[in-house]
Amino acid sequence: MSGWLILETSGRSRVGVARDGTLLASTDLGGGRQNNRLLVPTVHELLSQHGIEPKTLAGVAVGVGPGSYTGLRVGITVAKTLAYTVGCPLVAVPTFQAMAADVPGTVDVIGDALQGFIYVQRFADAVPADELRIVAFDEWVKGARGQVAGPGMAAFAAKMPAEVQLLAMSEPGIDAVYRVALTLPPLTIEEVMKLEPLYLRGSSAEEKLASRAP
Repeated sequence: MSGWLILETSGRSRVGVARDGTLLASTDLGGGRQNNRLLVPTVHELLSQHGIEPKTLAGVAVGVGPGSYTGLRVGITVAKTLAYTVGCPLVAVPTFQAMAADVPGTVDVIGDALQGFIYVQRFADAVPADELRIVAFDEWVKGARGQVAGPGMAAFAAKMPAEVQLLAMSEPGIDAVYRVALTLPPLTIEEVMKLEPLYLRGSSAEEKLASRAP
């Protein structure tokens, strides 16, 4: 099997290369817009270091969020451009699913959607148990139990009930993104062209909540 390139930019910008089911190396560029410009040079450097020619790539895996919209757009653009240029498959990996891949059992993965709302999705042994949605934190927390992970923990940790077990996991590992990518189908050409960050707007959540109000 030829090599894979893995990009995850929902939080910090990270790049990895893998081959035959094994992560060979990864680089963490940190957070901040200034590091986005380092993404492409880092991709070329890692591929070169491990003797992987872009034209021989078996696939590109990219995290699609939710997360930093700007960071995700940069990562997805790089992934789309490379996959289209060399003609290799592109796999879109939901960031929350990659996080759940490292958690046995049931886990709720949450992210801060601002203004008191959270992104949330439940997984059972890394398999989605419901759809990604935006809800008011105060509504979700009433029934919160068991394991919780995700980038939203820091913002809401102080409000978590005792029944919640907070896991020390705020971003997915590059290896987890790769493992999940191997289980997902590649995008069609049409899907590649239309690929955007997985981003649900808070206003949509508010409208849904309002529609349920008596």
